[in-house]
Amino acid sequence: MDNRSQINKTIVIPVSVYLLWVVTTYLLEGRILTLLRPEAVEDRIAYTVTANIIVGIIIAAWVLHSYLISGFVSTEQMGLRSIRHTITVTVTAGVIGFILFMIQNPPSLNPIVILNVFAQVLTVSVAEVLICWAVIGAGFESITRSKEKVISLLAGILAASISFGIYHFAHSPPFNQVNTVILLTIISFTTSIVYFIGRNIYAAIVFHNTLALFGVMQALERSGNLLSYGQPVYPLIAMALVSVIIFVIFDILYIRRIKEVRI
Repeated sequence: MDNRSQINKTIVIPVSVYLLWVVTTYLLEGRILTLLRPEAVEDRIAYTVTANIIVGIIIAAWVLHSYLISGFVSTEQMGLRSIRHTITVTVTAGVIGFILFMIQNPPSLNPIVILNVFAQVLTVSVAEVLICWAVIGAGFESITRSKEKVISLLAGILAASISFGIYHFAHSPPFNQVNTVILLTIISFTTSIVYFIGRNIYAAIVFHNTLALFGVMQALERSGNLLSYGQPVYPLIAMALVSVIIFVIFDILYIRRIKEVRI
């Protein structure tokens, strides 16, 4: 692969997918305040399917698959590990994330409220980790891997966290406010540590999701919509399950399939 095509694959395409995801998020969520309106079922479905499943999972999976085909990023570096590693690291990350959630004194400890908010955030978290950490973060880490290992690691961490923070300008208030974007960027460095040190994409998703619980729950309380989450919101739960299933299917049957071909 010549330098021109290498740059196209490792910079232009991933950044274009990232920008597509940001614009789609703004049009279907931030512009019409979808996540602040629990009753807007149709808008939620449109936002979830388009921004987070089609762009955030399926198109992101295509980029990740191309990374593996070219040998640009390895499955281990991407965080696609064995079942044993995934279970161990994911459970550990989930417990740590939930402890961090609890010590912040969340607005509600109602299990149903937590389940609904967790489900609402999960669909978004899958897309966020896939695009910001796997596509952008691991990509930029590999771009600089000819340099010192610490430098390439920092490049990946900075690229992932900064892209995650900027993306929030496409969301509804309070997440699109400058102070909140800066705060989320800083907080996201913890997800970067989990992803780049633990090297497991599923653990990063679960940890990232538990981190987001408090902020989303707080935003819902301020908007007066948290009480509506006291009963199971089945569309939210269903969409979360669908998102996870789609990602798992694409992971096993498409993204890392090249590994089996090489063997």
